[in-house]
Amino acid sequence: MTVETKLPYDKDYIVQFSQDRNEPDWMKTLRLQALEQADSLDMPKPDKTKIDRWNFSRFNPNYAEGHAISSLNELPEELKALLDVENPPKNLLIQRNHSVAYHTLSEELKEKGVIFTDIFTAMQNHSDLVEQYYMKDAVSVDEHRLTALHAALMNGGLFVYVPKNVQIVEPIQVVFWQENPETALFNHVLVVADESSSLTYVENYLSQNETEETVANVVTEVIAKDNAKISFGAVDHFAAGTTTYMNRRGVTYRDASIDWALGQMNDGHTVFENLTHLIGDNSSGHAKMVTVGRGKQIQNFTTKSLHIGQDSDAHILQHGVMKEGATAIFNAIGKIEHGATRSNAEQESRVLMLSEKARGDANPILLIDENDVTAGHAASVGRVDPMQMYYLMSRGISQAEAERLIIHGFLAPVVKQLPIASVREQLTELIERKVY
Repeated sequence: MTVETKLPYDKDYIVQFSQDRNEPDWMKTLRLQALEQADSLDMPKPDKTKIDRWNFSRFNPNYAEGHAISSLNELPEELKALLDVENPPKNLLIQRNHSVAYHTLSEELKEKGVIFTDIFTAMQNHSDLVEQYYMKDAVSVDEHRLTALHAALMNGGLFVYVPKNVQIVEPIQVVFWQENPETALFNHVLVVADESSSLTYVENYLSQNETEETVANVVTEVIAKDNAKISFGAVDHFAAGTTTYMNRRGVTYRDASIDWALGQMNDGHTVFENLTHLIGDNSSGHAKMVTVGRGKQIQNFTTKSLHIGQDSDAHILQHGVMKEGATAIFNAIGKIEHGATRSNAEQESRVLMLSEKARGDANPILLIDENDVTAGHAASVGRVDPMQMYYLMSRGISQAEAERLIIHGFLAPVVKQLPIASVREQLTELIERKVY
C-alpha cells in the first residue's frame, strides 16, 4: 500500500505563513504555484529504492521558534563539540528549529559587503538578489513532488553572498539544530560566490528524535560565478526518527570550482542527491562523500557531474560502510554533453560490508555524447580484506582494533577533506559511534 501524500495544508496556510514573515510577493507566488503542482507531480524514483511507503509529507504546520542564546556555553555538549567554544568562530550562525539562535559575522566581512544571514531576513533586505538565484539554475520547483513540497513549505534556511573579488579566509560555519522532534524541517540554503571570489562554507545538521517520526526536506544551491572558488563541507546527523531528502546542487561558471566534502551520518532512511552543473569552460566540481549505515536503515545516494562547458573536470569519490541490516545504493554518474570537448569525468564508489545481512550496491554510470573527452570509473562492494586483517593481527593488534583501523583508513580520503578541525573530529566520532 502506498502512503497517502495528500497535503494537510492549504493555500490559506501558505499565504498566512508568507505574510507573517514579510516575504516579498515573488516568494508568496512561488509558494502558491508550488503548492498547486505538488499534488500532480510524481515522487522521485531513486534507482533500486522504493520510497513510496516513506512519508515525506509528514508536517506539523506549527512554526517552531528556537530560543536565542547569548553564549556558546549554553549549548548542549553535542553541539559544543562542533565548535571551538574557547575561541568561537568569527562567522557563525546557529538555527534552532526554524529560527536563528546565534549569529556572528566579522566586521571585516560586513565592510566588504558579505551577506550571511537567515533566508527570511535575506528576502526582506536583499529581495532582488535572492530572487535572482532562488530555485533557478540549480534546482527547479517542478522537478518532482519533493522539490515542489520544499518550495511550498520552506520554513528555514540561509543565504550567503560573497561580492566580486572578495576572498574569505576564515570559514563560514552553520549549525542547523532540529531540537523539536515534532516539527518538520524544510530548509533552503543558498550560497553565491560572485566573480573571482572565494569562500569555505561548512554546515552541520543535527537532531535527537530517536523514536518521534518527522521529515527533513533540504535543498541547497551553491553558485560559483566566473573564476569563483567554493569549498563546501557538511556533516549530516539526523536521528533515526527523521526521514531525509537531501538535495545539494552546484553550478560552476567559467574557470569556477566547487569542492564538496560530505559526511552522511543519518540514522533514518535517506535519499541523497549531489549534482554539479559544470556550465562554464574550464570549470570543475569534485565531490567526496562518506556514509555509515546501521540497523535496518535504507539509503540511496546519487552523485552526478553534468559537463556542459569545454575542458570541464569532475571527480566523484564515494565510500560507504554498511553494518547489521543496513542497505545502501551508490550511484555515480558522469554526463558529458555534446560540445563539452576535452572534458574529464572520473568516479570511484566503494562499499564495505561488515555483516552478512548488510547490503551495498555501487553503480558507475558514464553517459558521453562527445568524442574528444576522457572518463573513467571504479566500483567495488565487499567485506573487510582478510589479508589486511591478518597483517595487522600478526603484529599484535586485536581483531576489533584491526577492523577499526581498516574502516578509518577506508573513509579517510573524505574525512580529511573537511576544512574545520572540530567538524573533522565530529565526523570521526560519529563513525566510531555508528560502527562500534
